[in-house]
Amino acid sequence: MSTYIVMIYGDEGVWEAWSEEQGRANAAAHGAFNARHGAAVVGGHELDRSWRGRSIRADTEGRVQVTDGAFLPGSTVLGGYYLIEADDLEHAVRIAADLPEASAPSSGVEVRPIAAP
Repeated sequence: MSTYIVMIYGDEGVWEAWSEEQGRANAAAHGAFNARHGAAVVGGHELDRSWRGRSIRADTEGRVQVTDGAFLPGSTVLGGYYLIEADDLEHAVRIAADLPEASAPSSGVEVRPIAAP
């Protein structure tokens, strides 16, 4: 078994515009995902909104610069992640395809292997 990170991306504006019912439906879909694949899930969390975070990078002179918000500008941000164990990348992709964001028009999912130490 190998470990993979499943990153959930989406448009924060769409998420923030959800009705209470849509939010509950999404939470229920994640509950169903965990019920189906819980043995493979070794961790994960929803992230707070990007505007609450800070980005740290060097300027052209190598000085550390801290800015408010997401690392990359735009409406699509990292909204959460799961750490899963799977036989191989294809198996991890099949698991991640069951996430509601994998089929949502304003979201997407990326699966990447965790590098060996």
